[in-house]
Amino acid sequence: MRYISTRGQGKPLSFNDVLLAGLAPDGGLYVPEEYPQLTWKHIEQMKGWSYHQIASHVIRMYVDRADINDTALRLLIERSYDSRLFGSADITPIQPLSKGVGLLKLSNGPTLAFKDIALQLVANLMDHVLHERDEYLNILGATSGDTGSAAEEAVRGRERLRIFMLSPFGRMTPFQQMQMYRIDDLAVFNLVANGNFDDCQTAVKLVNSDANFKTKYSIGAVNSINWARVMAQVVYYIYGYTRVMTDPCETLTIAVPSGNFGNALAAYVAGKMGLRINVVVATNKNDVLHEFFKHGVYRVRKGDEVKATFSPSMDIASASNFERFMFDQVNRNPQHLVQLWKQLAKGGQFNWKLNLADSTVMFQSGTASDAQVIEAIKSTFDRTGIIIDPHTAVATKVFYDLQMDLGKGPSLIAETAQPAKFEDAIYRALGIRMMIPDSCRHLLANEEKITRIHEADPAAIADVVKTFIEATVS
Repeated sequence: MRYISTRGQGKPLSFNDVLLAGLAPDGGLYVPEEYPQLTWKHIEQMKGWSYHQIASHVIRMYVDRADINDTALRLLIERSYDSRLFGSADITPIQPLSKGVGLLKLSNGPTLAFKDIALQLVANLMDHVLHERDEYLNILGATSGDTGSAAEEAVRGRERLRIFMLSPFGRMTPFQQMQMYRIDDLAVFNLVANGNFDDCQTAVKLVNSDANFKTKYSIGAVNSINWARVMAQVVYYIYGYTRVMTDPCETLTIAVPSGNFGNALAAYVAGKMGLRINVVVATNKNDVLHEFFKHGVYRVRKGDEVKATFSPSMDIASASNFERFMFDQVNRNPQHLVQLWKQLAKGGQFNWKLNLADSTVMFQSGTASDAQVIEAIKSTFDRTGIIIDPHTAVATKVFYDLQMDLGKGPSLIAETAQPAKFEDAIYRALGIRMMIPDSCRHLLANEEKITRIHEADPAAIADVVKTFIEATVS
């Protein structure tokens, strides 16, 4: 298995090289040269397998033994998906919501969000490869909420990894800020800038695209521009597929709350591997992706168009993982993709007629307002006794709106996070004050450790990162 950039420059790389590189030098995203395939026979064989076994099988399809041998990969997966970290050996259990509809529980990890599932593995993979190569890595990322705390939790305490996480000032919930800003670890650096998530993400991408800076200071990434994170997320969709599918002619519908498109992309990749999947892309009122899948228009929002909502992890102006999807849409022609992205940079949008004729995956989409999110939290609780977070509520609302049009077959709604992280939205919906979970209460005793940057300026960010790295190395 080799990996290529969506923008066509450079030679194909091994998994280990892509794992540590993050963004490609030409500014593109790494994708596998081809998607490995699973048949219904494979699915039937995996039906009795544990999460560890399915993860080992799927990840081996993307990672050559020359990169990580069987014993090492098995141990890394067992370490990443310890039942003590995730509450059960199921890792991502399925909780019934209604007839034929299950909630794919993705929030049982150490920071109570679905990002833990991928980032625990990515950090362990990185640590392993860095020890093998006797190297160090400085991770630079941006977060709209849960990625930051999950990445910092996964990285902390590792001697060969440091993390610099940029977040937008005032755009996260108090719980999310506590989880990030109060981590007491010498390897964790929180940078906070004015603006929104897209300002932060754009600045981080520009720093990552500076090949000289990236090489000199060993800069890597753990957000969804890193292919390893998408790969790890593919696993839980395949795991869910083996748990609910009984008929090879039926299609599994998966409703995914989506902002940056990484989680929905993972469901799409599972479909490209041969599974029959219908992806419901659910957005809040920052509906960049819904506009594309509904009307064929991909339009980047301007900064002041991005609205703060009860589902902050989805408050985005553009979806960074969308480039991987469009690479397949242009038949993996990097020149065509580059032209589209030039059109996007110049005019702020492009039109596209969706083509999935040769795929076993289909798409539908919808959007939910804040008021509809509150109503979805309330109605779900009244019907089932289950409290869902506002991101999961977006997917729940969109799914039930579309349910009559989705056809036969089981359905899963991908959970985003535990409701305790979004106290205000839960109180508005249910009148319940969520308590801080015991696993997070120790953070209350810690002081905030942040570095304020006035604007999300790439030069300022690079200077702060450089200063911290040189100070800690000396």
